[in-house]
Amino acid sequence: MPLDALLAARTIWPAGKGAVRVVDGEPTGHAALDAVLPQGGWPRRALSELLLPADGVGELELLLPALARFTAAGSPVVLVAPPYLPYAPAWQAAGVDLAWLHVVDAAPRDALWAFEQCLRSGACAAVVGWPRTADERALRRLQVAADSGDCFAFAVRDRRHAANPSPAALRLECAQGAWHVRKCRGGQLPSQPLQLRPGPLAALPH
Repeated sequence: MPLDALLAARTIWPAGKGAVRVVDGEPTGHAALDAVLPQGGWPRRALSELLLPADGVGELELLLPALARFTAAGSPVVLVAPPYLPYAPAWQAAGVDLAWLHVVDAAPRDALWAFEQCLRSGACAAVVGWPRTADERALRRLQVAADSGDCFAFAVRDRRHAANPSPAALRLECAQGAWHVRKCRGGQLPSQPLQLRPGPLAALPH
């Protein structure tokens, strides 16, 4: 292939110059976060991890802008084994079309399987899961499923897993009220945490 064609395809770049930032991600709805992510938003066909010190620290507010856009476009969004009952009025207030929001109430032993099957189906725009037990192999299966199903995958997990290796394209950890980018495939980690304004509460305990 001619060199000009390789450069145009961004397969290679001139020595001494940084890689060209390809902004083809799904906007998160948070400008400060989009500005530091390599793709300018949530990575497509990939797994993103949200690592939390506890439930209800803003993880849903982080996802709601994108989920609202998906459902507004008539694309299904699935929640797999959420630990709290989704509070319909708050999701509606955030712009989510409930006709396109589905909840899978799976037992812990079945949650990973359900998560993977939804991703592989090719019928979902995004799947949000709360896997309680997931090792690197299980996460890799989710990453492969997101790629093959052309789907956005979000795994919400305890921050104690932050020290473990993960195949996720993006890992965000919430600590002391701020979001830290712990991994972002194809880009450099920002040096400063992000203070993102919280939104409406969208879940209530069972």
